Amino acid sequence: MSVKPPFTDLEINTQDEGFYEGYSLPIALISKISIVCLVLWALVFPLSAGPTLSSVNSTLLNSFNSFYVISVGLFAFFLFIIAIIPTTGKQLLGAPGQKPEFANFSWFAMMFGAGLGVGLMTFATAEPVGLWGSNPLTVSGEVAPNQPETLKSAYRYTFAHYGFHAWAIYVMVGLSLAYYAYRRGMPLTIRSALTPLFGKFVNSAFGHIVDVLGVVATILGVSVTIGFGVAQFVDGVYSVTDMAWLQTFSDDGAPSPSTVGQITGLCIIMALSILSAVSGVGRGIKWLSNINLVLSLILLLTFIIFGSFLFAMTTYATALIDYIINFFSLSFAAYGTQDMAAFTAALPSDVQGLGAEDLEALFGAASSNPWGSFDSFKESAPAAAAALGDEKLAAIYAAGTEGRLFAWQAAWTTFYWAWWIAFAPFVGLFLARISKGRTVREFILGAVIAPSFVCWAWMTILGGSAIDLELQGVADGAIIAASNSAKLFVTMEAMLPEWLYGALTIMCVVLILTFLVTSADSGILVMNTIMSGGAEETGVFHRIIWGLIMTALIGTLLVAGGGGLGALQNAMIIGALPFCIIMVLMMISLGKALWNDYRREKAGMETAPAADAVPAE
Repeated sequence: MSVKPPFTDLEINTQDEGFYEGYSLPIALISKISIVCLVLWALVFPLSAGPTLSSVNSTLLNSFNSFYVISVGLFAFFLFIIAIIPTTGKQLLGAPGQKPEFANFSWFAMMFGAGLGVGLMTFATAEPVGLWGSNPLTVSGEVAPNQPETLKSAYRYTFAHYGFHAWAIYVMVGLSLAYYAYRRGMPLTIRSALTPLFGKFVNSAFGHIVDVLGVVATILGVSVTIGFGVAQFVDGVYSVTDMAWLQTFSDDGAPSPSTVGQITGLCIIMALSILSAVSGVGRGIKWLSNINLVLSLILLLTFIIFGSFLFAMTTYATALIDYIINFFSLSFAAYGTQDMAAFTAALPSDVQGLGAEDLEALFGAASSNPWGSFDSFKESAPAAAAALGDEKLAAIYAAGTEGRLFAWQAAWTTFYWAWWIAFAPFVGLFLARISKGRTVREFILGAVIAPSFVCWAWMTILGGSAIDLELQGVADGAIIAASNSAKLFVTMEAMLPEWLYGALTIMCVVLILTFLVTSADSGILVMNTIMSGGAEETGVFHRIIWGLIMTALIGTLLVAGGGGLGALQNAMIIGALPFCIIMVLMMISLGKALWNDYRREKAGMETAPAADAVPAE
């Protein structure tokens, strides 16, 4: 059967004049109206917005948790396969002889800063320490939390959340966009990646919907990242200045960022982000990314010198082997929900005879709290069950294991996959913009494997030092008890001499600030690229408007969440689901495109772009 030339006649009509000159009016208006409606809802009904988002999120997770997990596993395996195959791996993202636009250092710096910069600052210590206390092995009772023997399982899941799978999500989108943009001269926008499957149908309203989903997912993903970063930024400023209004204090005196403090920090960060976005990729983002990488290396070197480096490197080697051994199960092991009937059937017969109200209370206590323990379960058990003794209570607790495992995965792994998926249109399109002239194999190895090893080293050196301080009794539980955004500063305070702690805290505040600015301004540029039908240069005024909309969205959802990140996280997971479906279609589409291009080459057809080919605008 003959092979037809690929469909490249993509039509994205943009305005010739007026305020939206150069933009696709349907994409821009639908995206803007959707986000503005969410902002107004959270602003006018802040007390109902948070609970409603939480309820919708819980319903979706009950149905789609396995879909998220299995999809991400498929992305990773698909990319590794096409990198290994010689005919696909050698394909150049550009014309023959095309050289990369950016040097390797700047390419990696921009990729690193846009992809995970803020997340690494917030979760460098919070992720390993948190998983040390709660992971599937502690939830199922195989190991006790916060013990030396729990270290391996803690890092197994730390490596999973910040390793090949996370970066495979980004590269799945980035490689798809780069392939069609630089090998077929198509617009650098989301719908281009679906042309092998849908052909000219992407020129219809369907194409607009695809691009709108990319914009909405991007703004929600960036918003969650900014939300986490702002909380840590406020904690850092408080550590330096001791300004009490930046914090609220619980009954036991533990501080956490106040709503006023977060809104103030948000306004500062977004103002700088808008200024950077106006300056473009080649200036503001490039230089900020280089600064980010240098300051990150200084922070890493500090932990190497003053932290538990030998402990960390031993942990790194052990965890890497364990991660590789368990890679397949980490990719595809999805836990399902547990209903009351399944829980009751797993109980001892005499326990099944308890009253309906007591059974309901036992079900909630045993199946829904992955951060608890058997001791906390005993404390919350109803009086009728408490009289049964520890042996029966242990059996009841074991009966709820399936539910706890699902709750853990939904709160940890699925949250992360949704976060990376929501971030994928932004990071993927940004990676595509800076990766012209690189081969498919170089793109995958450079943007999946290399960043993963850096993330793991970062998490192991910083997080391992925090865990070692707890194991040695130096921190005395302070790191475990601290909020996620404060764990890094509490770790440095326990580890460093006072004079160096002050200097490093200031540097961390600057680093958090530059990471946040880089993430936000990159997101603003990418959203405008999608709405303009793939144009790499977009209107300055529209960048400013989207910066203001993003500021309003984050601010109102912080208020709706009572100063916390719950409403932001729920909105992001909800927004990520439809784009996850789009990404599965992108994977199938890219596989079809690579196969058909191979057939075209075998038939003697030209598949390489002309030397002067550029993405269509």
